[in-house]
Amino acid sequence: MSIHEECGVFGVIAPEPCDVGSICYYGLYALQHRGQESCGIVVNDDGVFVSHKDIGLVSEVFSGESLSGLPKGTMAVAHARYGTTGGTNRNNCQPIEVNHQKGRMALAHNGNLSNAAELRNELELTGAIFHTTSDTETIAYIITKERLRTSSIEDAVSCAMNTLDGAYSLVLMSPQKMICARDPYGFRPLCYGKTADGMYVVASESCAIKAVGAEVIRDVEPGEILVFSKNGVVSRKEHCGRKEKRLCIFEYIYFARPDSVIDGVSVHAARVQAGRILAQTHPVEADIVIGVPDSGLDAALGYSRASGIPYGIGLIKNKYIGRTFIAPGDRLDKVKIKLAAVEDAVRNKRVVLIDDSIVRGTTSGRIVKLLREAGAKEIHMRISSPPFLHPCYYGTDIDSEEHLIACKHSVSEISDMIGTDSLGYLPVERLGSLIGNSGFCSACFDGNYPTTVPSDTRKDRFEQRLSDRKKGN
Repeated sequence: MSIHEECGVFGVIAPEPCDVGSICYYGLYALQHRGQESCGIVVNDDGVFVSHKDIGLVSEVFSGESLSGLPKGTMAVAHARYGTTGGTNRNNCQPIEVNHQKGRMALAHNGNLSNAAELRNELELTGAIFHTTSDTETIAYIITKERLRTSSIEDAVSCAMNTLDGAYSLVLMSPQKMICARDPYGFRPLCYGKTADGMYVVASESCAIKAVGAEVIRDVEPGEILVFSKNGVVSRKEHCGRKEKRLCIFEYIYFARPDSVIDGVSVHAARVQAGRILAQTHPVEADIVIGVPDSGLDAALGYSRASGIPYGIGLIKNKYIGRTFIAPGDRLDKVKIKLAAVEDAVRNKRVVLIDDSIVRGTTSGRIVKLLREAGAKEIHMRISSPPFLHPCYYGTDIDSEEHLIACKHSVSEISDMIGTDSLGYLPVERLGSLIGNSGFCSACFDGNYPTTVPSDTRKDRFEQRLSDRKKGN
């Protein structure tokens, strides 16, 4: 088991009809690291919504024919998904589209609601029929419900935010407007920018805004709603400041691309700083520092700079195998397919190995074995995050303490289990040093949850409910 991505959201609004589908395509490509299960694009062609969604990578779902089949338009929203709630099936592909009495809406969502089960129960008791098993549909229902009794889509989003609890960065589209919103805690990143020819783009990360040739304007503030229309951009801040900021710290450690800047802090710089802290708190005599591609590389560079131990490339990642790679059978070690050791770099060397996390320990043990087989004399593993001790309810795929090796074993025991000569984690009290402030969520490390813990924490809770109902029939 390894930690999986969040989701990536993207939106564009142009002053004149153009190929907004292709712009979303490039934006999703830049956000592919955030979700590799499915993706989708919905284009607004003068109030008519045309979409294409399916399971697979962006390059697989949007072949030349499917992409060219999307019309020109003035707006589009897009989504790359990894499902932290709900199964992997086409029904759960986003953006979700809704037809209602006052028009249409397409919604893309990153995050998890902590009160999704309660809200879904309430909606079902009023007659709502759900077609997906993701909590994004719950958000769509609540916004639609509010839209039927408010004068605008932005008012509906604002009213819905009084009900929603947990993590959500949203991009949604009505026939005339594009709206983005970030939950009052700011769990998940969201930013926007503008191109030279007047298009506004919204994305989970700044790397996607730059990928489509736009300049980043700023991050969306926690609790803020931005309304994009032919009249420009309007900011609504009635929900800002209601909660203490709790951006997921693991965005900096693992999720985000290193060239992104989130809430004014460089992801690359945060990871380099993590490496420096590891060198200070867990020093060791060694000959080379290497990182596990990709998220361990920046931290390895920081460890090298702080310790004076030379930085090197000791592991090579197969660029053509994504994290969704499925091996045909179990005869071959998947780690050996994805990673290869550079024997000349590690043979007869004392190696400091930097990685972002240890979940079950299985993958870490295989990587250590790979380096041993390549001739490494000593392996001292350093982890650029604290030990995972608690599940996450805000979008990270950590849903059971029974799967977390650190819940059952000490650091020395884990070191023996994965075959290292020593093991050291980033101290939990030093997490704030990565980003220079205290406004972050570290509940998966320290159990300090900003919201009420959900009563049903299973990832498949909505599929199980459907299964139970079928048995009842």
